[in-house]
Amino acid sequence: MVLEIFGVNRVLVFSATVLMCLLLGGAVYYFIRSAPPRTITITSGPEGSLFQTNAIRYAEVLARHGVKLKVLTSHGSIENLQRLSDPSFNVDLGLVIAGVSNGPAPHLVSLGSISHQPILIFYHGPTVPLLSDFAGKRLAIGPPGSGTRALALTLLQANGISTNGPTQLLDWDPDKATSAFLNGSVDAIFLMGEAASSAIFRELLHTPGIQLYNFTESDAYTRRFNFLHVLELPRGVIDLGSNVPPQNIALVGPTVDLIARDTLHPALSDLILDAAREVNGRATLLQKKNEFPAPFEHDFPISSDASRFYKSGKQLFYRFLPFWLASLTSRVLVAFVPMLVLAIPVVKFIPAFYRWRVRVRIFRWYRALLSLEKRLLVEADPDKRAHLLQRLEEIEDNVNHMRVPTFFADQFYTLRSSIMLVRQAEERSSAANEQTTPGNLTNQKP
Repeated sequence: MVLEIFGVNRVLVFSATVLMCLLLGGAVYYFIRSAPPRTITITSGPEGSLFQTNAIRYAEVLARHGVKLKVLTSHGSIENLQRLSDPSFNVDLGLVIAGVSNGPAPHLVSLGSISHQPILIFYHGPTVPLLSDFAGKRLAIGPPGSGTRALALTLLQANGISTNGPTQLLDWDPDKATSAFLNGSVDAIFLMGEAASSAIFRELLHTPGIQLYNFTESDAYTRRFNFLHVLELPRGVIDLGSNVPPQNIALVGPTVDLIARDTLHPALSDLILDAAREVNGRATLLQKKNEFPAPFEHDFPISSDASRFYKSGKQLFYRFLPFWLASLTSRVLVAFVPMLVLAIPVVKFIPAFYRWRVRVRIFRWYRALLSLEKRLLVEADPDKRAHLLQRLEEIEDNVNHMRVPTFFADQFYTLRSSIMLVRQAEERSSAANEQTTPGNLTNQKP
């Protein structure tokens, strides 16, 4: 009875219910699928390296927001890229030295750079002015899979030193290479923070008789390799009392980039970059405060989420609410508000369309009735009038068999009353015609 009163039927209600269920199901599906994962994985560097230290600090920051960051050790940048490029390997982001990739990789994006990473070359003996002077010596250039080895080979080859020449290039890890260097069995050692610990750097910088290579041609290196930056280590900055280093030293090095898969959730992208600001935004010997993270683009494009973060910061809700509540609020708005915006006009349209359809059915018989009435009132031929009366009977029969909701009862009964009025008008017209025929006129008394 309620359905009849409001001018709808069961089919209409069933259709609207199915539509609402589909919209609600889609919203719930999106709400669940769009939730950021609570656990992600980063591939860092060897045990004790600066890369691993940074990753562990990120994990501590993310843990405060209820997100677990698993830290995997690796040999360095090359292995990190291999893991990120392998869809079967469960990893979400990694630390990579700029310039070590073989070109853009599909489905990988950059979240920006987090620090400068100079390559430090320590050697024994008198001052070496050029890298080419290391030809024919024993050089420890880093283990396979590390960015240190890749960059060392690039710089040495630019100076005419290759793996096929007399120079011995040793693929040793930092600990083994440092021990060999300190006992004199290695002439020079190439180190970067992706594989070496800060303890190794401090030991080498404070050991007498060991020099740090000064890149006197630093500007030329940055012109040849656009991923390199010139860095300066001022005199005495390591140890003022001991005047370490004894002179200003020019260094070159790339930046460390945060590389992620393009499936990384936008909320997690913001959270990671916010952690990078906390961990890497401090002033150090080689960078100013808040210099990093920065949207430097090298081998991989900056992700759209990272670009938005650098321009306007975190998304609105994440600025003022805890991470879990901000995630819940944003997903509710994105999933259910559009559903309501779409469902409300659709639900309103379906009954309106149904009522319009019923009115069209009623008005169709009104049009037929109007046309029939005009012809009946002027038609004098008995055969044609009989045909029109038969048509009137058909209209009345069709109208009587119409199924009309109670909502349209007034229009339905008005239509039936109109049919009766047309019939009465026809009867009066027919009687008047009979009285005016020639036979009836002669039979009338004067």
